Amino acid sequence: MKKNILIVLTATAGLLASCVQTNEKIVPVGLRTEYLENPIGIDTKMPRFTWKYAGEDTTFVPSRYEIRIGTSPTDLKVYDERTELKPETRYYWQVTVWDQDGNPCRTSDVASFELGKGENADWQAKWITDDNDKEYEPAPMFRKGFMVDKPVKQARLYVSAAGYYEMFLNGKRVGENFLDPGYTHFDKRNLYVTHDVTSILQKGDNAVAAVLGNGWYNEQSVAVWNFHEARWRDRPRLLCELRIDYEDGTQQTLSSDASWKTACGPYTYNNIYSGDRYDARLEPEGWKLASFDDSAWQTAVEVATPSALLVAQEMPGIHVTEELKPISMKAFSDRLYVYAFPKNIAGLCRLKVKGEAGTHITLKHGELLKKDGRLEQGNINVYYHPVKPGEVFQMDEYYLKGTGEEEIFVPSFAYHGFQYVEVESDKPVKLTEESLTALFLHTDLKPVGSFSCSNETLNKIWNATMQAYRSNLHSIPTDCPQREKNGWTADAHVAIDLGLLGFDGITFYEKWMDDIIDNQRAEGDISGIIPSSGWGYGEFPGPVWDAVMFIIPNALYNYYGTTESIEKLYPTMERYLAYLQTKEKDGFLTFGLSDWVYWKATTNNEYTSTAYYYLDNQLMARFASLLGKDPKPYSEKAEALKDRINRKFFHPETATYAEGTQAAQALALYLGLVPEGKEQAVADKLHQLVADNNYFLDFGLIGTKTVPAMLTRYGYLEDAMKMITKREAPSWGYWVETMGYTTLPETWTLSPEFRDASLNHVFMGDVSAWMMNQLVGINYDERQPGFRHIRFTPHFPADMQWAKGSYDSVAGEISSEWKRTEEGKIQLTVKVPLGCTGELVLDGKAVDLTAGTHQIVVP
Repeated sequence: MKKNILIVLTATAGLLASCVQTNEKIVPVGLRTEYLENPIGIDTKMPRFTWKYAGEDTTFVPSRYEIRIGTSPTDLKVYDERTELKPETRYYWQVTVWDQDGNPCRTSDVASFELGKGENADWQAKWITDDNDKEYEPAPMFRKGFMVDKPVKQARLYVSAAGYYEMFLNGKRVGENFLDPGYTHFDKRNLYVTHDVTSILQKGDNAVAAVLGNGWYNEQSVAVWNFHEARWRDRPRLLCELRIDYEDGTQQTLSSDASWKTACGPYTYNNIYSGDRYDARLEPEGWKLASFDDSAWQTAVEVATPSALLVAQEMPGIHVTEELKPISMKAFSDRLYVYAFPKNIAGLCRLKVKGEAGTHITLKHGELLKKDGRLEQGNINVYYHPVKPGEVFQMDEYYLKGTGEEEIFVPSFAYHGFQYVEVESDKPVKLTEESLTALFLHTDLKPVGSFSCSNETLNKIWNATMQAYRSNLHSIPTDCPQREKNGWTADAHVAIDLGLLGFDGITFYEKWMDDIIDNQRAEGDISGIIPSSGWGYGEFPGPVWDAVMFIIPNALYNYYGTTESIEKLYPTMERYLAYLQTKEKDGFLTFGLSDWVYWKATTNNEYTSTAYYYLDNQLMARFASLLGKDPKPYSEKAEALKDRINRKFFHPETATYAEGTQAAQALALYLGLVPEGKEQAVADKLHQLVADNNYFLDFGLIGTKTVPAMLTRYGYLEDAMKMITKREAPSWGYWVETMGYTTLPETWTLSPEFRDASLNHVFMGDVSAWMMNQLVGINYDERQPGFRHIRFTPHFPADMQWAKGSYDSVAGEISSEWKRTEEGKIQLTVKVPLGCTGELVLDGKAVDLTAGTHQIVVP
């Protein structure tokens, strides 16, 4: 049985003994199944159960637990791994935990979960499409009428698509998700989504309707990453099964098949990079309703299953999480308007407009304005390669129906990265600031971390980092939401700590780890972007990027205490390490990118690639131990690589690594490569490099994660602060103060021609994890993962008056706050969740902490 080691201590099959005294001060709360609250449509037959604790007993230590499960909330039986759970069934569960003295605590409230169809279930539904070619641009629409003639107990709609779908039941849009299902390697794995549609059904005639978008399945324009040549490319297709359970115990199933009707209509073009084109004049009146006459429509075409795997989408959906009003609108004429929004986002716009029938309106999105106030796309359209007439980039198009009433347009099958929108019409239209609303659209991960302090520059950096992170969550972790939208592997792994400290991301990343498994080729290598249609394999971008398959599962273990991704990826890791062995030259790896998007100093790629090869083996040894396998081959390989790296790249007389860049010094310290006793000398040299550069940074991707952290670890906190908060380039302070950016750019400065530099990347943002880890000092202990034991390592910069942070971990809420008193002392308050322990580390000395809130005065 899959277990979360944070919770699982000693399971018991015994029932509560009436003679034992109950600990009324503690109760399990926040019950989750597969890290989701009361989910429906999960696939696993042996789910992971997690919970936290509420109460007043700070001495409480859990010793064992008992889970009870049943199909009724009032009839629950003891659960163990032999309990058989059935697909398409809702279960209820609760838990009782015993304290360290053997006393049962209060029993939790009842939570629920519902299993979906199950992997490779025997679906009655068939995959359907229409008879058009993959190059045909108008989107296919489908519908099917059916009858409901008795009281309904519950109804579930199971939906998958190759491409994107929008579903409607009796004219109402099904669910809150956009851009469903999530992006995968479509020939390896497809996702399906479960919807509760009980409340939408009506007695008598009903109709289910759908429209399909191309998404990543059918890229109809030239893309630099070859998605237009993807091996899976085809006309979008749909799989849909509606199961109705009636009050009388009977069941009805409506399945997609050749009896469904299909046509094309107002969705005349859609492209993940370009946008949507919608002609409201072409929409059949009432086509989503049961009363619509579809006799003139064609019959759907049954087609083959796109892949061998059809699995539940268990991560949160892509939602509109915020609506933004413009801060200004400039009318150049009654045909041209430019809107400015308060921050850079990923998403769409909702347009409200009146006008003549056929009026053509375009919404063009970007991150910059020209000097004349018009939109500038030069920084993001570098990969735009128009081939067909009328091709556009980040531009949605709408043709008015012209009824005289206000019309509302929201695109369905694309999203954009933007802060400014240029609205242009071929006929006069009157628009106001209220005519356009920006919709922030991303995978809706729950925020779990917060940070603020007396240094407003750091606050702005934190906010810009979290804004950029959310802007790059669209069923995969992307590099940017406009020009690429790709799952660059190093972008994701250098941002994993800031991501997990800010948001509850486990289900999101576990899905992406499945994508990595699907991405691996027979040779053992993976591509630099995942998913990939075939671009980015071989020796580019190389080992620093490929380390994602080790770093992220390790992070999920450290943050959540679960080995699920480690277990699933282990064979993938084995094949990859075997592949790397074939690429060694004299024991080193001599290929791959190094410290990407550096300022001036370049770091030796043979050094960085081999260093990450060392990290891969070090983590693999850890994984082998966790899974009960032999770690020795990997630990020995790691030690051999460490020795080899130090013999070639470490210069003890100068305490420098490779060419002595800031990134090279910090990476050796960060990975633990430095020979014992030499660490401070290497850190001193790092400090000297920074000081001699007038406290300016001089690195790229690798340095952002390692330099501030290592300066702080080895006694140079104030120097790290100077470097981070400078208002001249290159620095984070320059971005948020001098330039006023609300997200993090891709490069330290923009080129004068605005070429090739997104303003919404997150891969330089680990400085925000540094704020949480070092300034307020909230850290996991990898010896007791899942925050069962918390390490508090706060630091107190001289020019800061206060700082506070909180992290709602899988174990419970952790917080740390400090402020300077009038006497010049530090008043520190830290909180350890119930059932956990902690330690406070100050000046190299550790003090043990029990659960509860602790106040400490630091001289």
